[in-house]
Parts: sequence; structure tokens; C-alpha cells
Amino acid sequence: MRKNYYIISDGKLMRDENTIYFENEEGKKPIPINTIYAIYALGSLSITSKAISYLAKEGVCIHFFNRYGFYEGSFYPRESLISGEVVLRQAEHHLEKEKRLYLAKAFVEGSILNMARVAKKSGEDDTDIISTLQSLYDAKSIAEIMGIEATARNAYYEKFDSILKELKFEKRSRQPPENEVNAMISFGNSLLYSAVLSELYHTQLNPAISYLHEPSERRFSLALDLAEIFKPLVVDRLIFNLVNNRIIQKDDFDREMNGILLNENGKRKFVKAFNERLEKTIKHKDLNRNVSYQRLIRLECYKLIKHFFGVEKYKPFVIWW
Repeated sequence: MRKNYYIISDGKLMRDENTIYFENEEGKKPIPINTIYAIYALGSLSITSKAISYLAKEGVCIHFFNRYGFYEGSFYPRESLISGEVVLRQAEHHLEKEKRLYLAKAFVEGSILNMARVAKKSGEDDTDIISTLQSLYDAKSIAEIMGIEATARNAYYEKFDSILKELKFEKRSRQPPENEVNAMISFGNSLLYSAVLSELYHTQLNPAISYLHEPSERRFSLALDLAEIFKPLVVDRLIFNLVNNRIIQKDDFDREMNGILLNENGKRKFVKAFNERLEKTIKHKDLNRNVSYQRLIRLECYKLIKHFFGVEKYKPFVIWW
């Protein structure tokens, strides 16, 4: 079974025969190619041309993060699952206003319902989050939809300090994060975006054609769309668990750039828990079998393809547990 590999320390990736090696000051470690699903480079990583050529041939994405844990970019191998018809249908749903609005609303609806579920399961009142749905259904533009999503998320974030037993959230802050909880949210969201991008690579979808976020030359904006649905399940619940069980504490952070960021030890703890969450399985109520959280993301991609071809109208994934 292929797995995600997280490289936190500085080093070098190289190829020897059918094996990829990671070398750093501690030595040289083999990583057989048939065990690699995606690589997350969280340290300073050098890669030989032989290694990157081999990884590309095997369809392995590499996601790069800077020393502060912020996402920098991805090595996205040449797509092997190419379908001109899928791309045309995907573009059609972006260019036609009503079709785009439907999908943008669906992504935000999924995000709102999942935020409400997480809040309620944490013992909080979800009424103020759910109440934003009516405005969402009445929205007439992407800007209006984005504004409603922000309103719902602010209502959701106001509950964090009640849910968290140790560290305080206070308010959302980014680049740089002003406290420990914001540092974990930013880091977790970057990891999730990369995980969604890995799943998109294994489908026929074009990751640059999006519906809620505007397409951009410098980012795969469809991954941003899909990540909105999964942030409450994957990132937020993970943070609550790490903080309330004292797995991550104040000494797992350093002050950098007038802000707070996870240090190397903190990143190791977070990455370990994040990967365990992606591998965690649940009994899918529609498929009647166990699927991993990571597989749930792929299934969401397949649902979009069915929607584009008129097979089944897209409905966002909503947590039921």
C-alpha cells in the first residue's frame, strides 16, 4: 500500500535503481518507489534529476513548504488520466454563470454544514452558523457567496475558545499567525490543500478550473474549493484533539517574523497526527464499506465528474459522525 511521506529535516532525494533514497546528516534511508503515494517536503530538500524523473514516471506529487510551514508549490507530474471531454465539461460549468453559482454554493453549503456539525459535537450551539444557509441559497454572485462563507466561519471561530481547554484562539490571523492555534490552522490548511491536490492528480479533473475561488496562474484553485468542505473534519477536529489532549503544547512553537509558528518538534507531532487522520477509516453510509478520510476526498472528485456529465447532481460531503 502506498503512503504519504513527510520529510521534515533538510536533506537530499536521489535515485538508485528502483529505489528513492533520502539522505541527511543522520544517514541514507531507502524509500522503495512502490510505497510512495505523495511526498511532503517540509525541510530544505534537494532532488537529483534522476529522482524527479523517476517520481514523475510513477505519478508521485511532491509538495513543498518553506521553513515556516507555509505552502510554496508542488511538483505536479504530467497527467496520465487525460480526458478532453472532462476538461470541456469542467470549463462549461465555470463559464456559465448559473452552473458556476450552483457549485460555488454547494462547496460553501458543505463547509457550513460541516462547521455546524463540528461545533455541535463539541457541545456548542450551531444556530448562528446554520442561519447563514438561507442567505447562501439566495446569493446572486460569487462575491456574495464568499462573504456569506466568511460570516459563517467567523461565527464558527467564535466558538473555538470555548472548545479549546488550553491554548487560546482569540481571532483568525495569518502571515504571520499571532498565536499557537492560528499557527496550527495555517499549517493544517496547507497540508490539507496539498492532500486534495494529490487526489485531484489521480482523477481526470483539471485542478486549475475552479468555481468558488477564482482561477489563478499560480495556484490550483479547485483544490482550494474542495478543501473548504474538509477543513472542519480534517484540520479543526485534529487541532481540538491535539490541544485538549495536551499532545501539542506551548513549547512546540517558536516566535518567528513577529508571529508564532510550529517548531520542528511541533511539526513532527502535527504531521504524524495529520497523516493518521487521513488514514483513519469510517463506515461509509452510502457505499456500506470502510473508507479512509483521504479516500473521501477522492470520492468528492468523482462526484464532481458525475455532475459535469449529468449523471448525478453534485451534493457536498457532510459529516454524519
